[in-house]
Amino acid sequence: MDTVLTIFKALSDETRLRILKLLEHGELCVCDIVTALDMIQPKVSFHLGVLREAGLIKDRRQGKWIHYCIDDSDMFIRFLILSVLERISSESVTEDSKRLAEFLKSKSAKAYVVTLRNKTICCGR
Repeated sequence: MDTVLTIFKALSDETRLRILKLLEHGELCVCDIVTALDMIQPKVSFHLGVLREAGLIKDRRQGKWIHYCIDDSDMFIRFLILSVLERISSESVTEDSKRLAEFLKSKSAKAYVVTLRNKTICCGR
């Protein structure tokens, strides 16, 4: 019962739903999510932690940077996330999607990801 409560508590916040909607199309670096949501990194990291704790997303570390994606390994969670994302209109996250698209476009065009002394720096930060 605690697991189900944790999942539904995680889904009860607008910011966390916005994050899931962004992750619907694949893995994103934390800096991508910060830019898309136009929020500070600690606040975004808090929400990502809640989603991860609930088992809705998983992370992968690459150097200092953490990349997130939807964790669809559990069938219940997979169907739940699909149902939730289906109910969120694209119009409600238009600005997030627009900021993300512009950021990803400039990131790849300007080659923001560089390697210095065997360390990867994402987005020039």
